[in-house]
Amino acid sequence: MYQITEAVKHLIIINVILFLASMSILGDYKYYLYLFYPESTMYRPWQVITHMFMHGSFSHLFFNMMTLFFIGPLMEQDLGTKKFLTFYFGCGLGGAILHILSKFVLIHYFNNYDELNIPVIGASGAINGLFVGLAYLYPNLPMSLMFIPIPIKAKYLAMFFLAADLFWGLSGYHTGIAHYAHLGGALFGLLMLMYWRHNRRYGR
Repeated sequence: MYQITEAVKHLIIINVILFLASMSILGDYKYYLYLFYPESTMYRPWQVITHMFMHGSFSHLFFNMMTLFFIGPLMEQDLGTKKFLTFYFGCGLGGAILHILSKFVLIHYFNNYDELNIPVIGASGAINGLFVGLAYLYPNLPMSLMFIPIPIKAKYLAMFFLAADLFWGLSGYHTGIAHYAHLGGALFGLLMLMYWRHNRRYGR
């Protein structure tokens, strides 16, 4: 029987509570929890963490939390709760770092100063890290998507979504999705798992 793990359960609860708060009592104060580019007057240091718990719509929240619900417990059981939380927040921070670097390029090399005050929100960087981490640890695990009834191996799904994020990120087309945050989360997640596996293999 499927059983949700402790860290995953609490992450979902916090995300839901903050989403409901952002839709009601927080008002415009919610923008201080979004992640703005560091040169923006709206930027605050804590945003590199708080943006992971903010979502702009129910569908945004639903798909991130649904992915966390199905993938998170397997990763938490494999890594242990403490290391899982380190991994989750590490991926989220990795997503924030690559997103900010992409903004730096747009602002300072392409003079796109509108990007200064366009924030990013959501757990997608952390979620993408979990997804790629799962594909790294269990590459042949069959997975199903709602719109594709045929099971697909985790490694192929991960490669497809990474390629799509890279394509849309490089295209410059405004999809409303922070593609570089996805890629940053995936990259940091992969590097963390490779480092941990290397140290475990050599007894460090």
